[in-house]
Amino acid sequence: MTSKELLEKIVSILDEKKAEDIVAIETAGITIVADYFVIASATSNPHVKALADDVEDELAKLGVFASHIEGRATGWILLDFNDVIVHVFLNESREYYNLEHLWADANRVDISHLITE
Repeated sequence: MTSKELLEKIVSILDEKKAEDIVAIETAGITIVADYFVIASATSNPHVKALADDVEDELAKLGVFASHIEGRATGWILLDFNDVIVHVFLNESREYYNLEHLWADANRVDISHLITE
């Protein structure tokens, strides 16, 4: 699976599980950490955990496993799939850390075709 295919699968899982305000940022060429960041919001701490668990579970079914996970007990969970890093936030935490601003020089990826209304 390419990093772009992984990105699209992650966005689809998050959308299906009712994540809010999903954003994908292309970080290749800016950092060696990952090719993409996916940032999504959740409505509550249980929703944050459920979104992260669902991404982890669905990708595991495809043989893709996170190399690192942080923040299971907080309003921000990070799942590192090497080429794609997923950030699932409570709205307040997302506003506070403002990763979109931090990575403002990175290109946003058009994921509109993956998001259902």
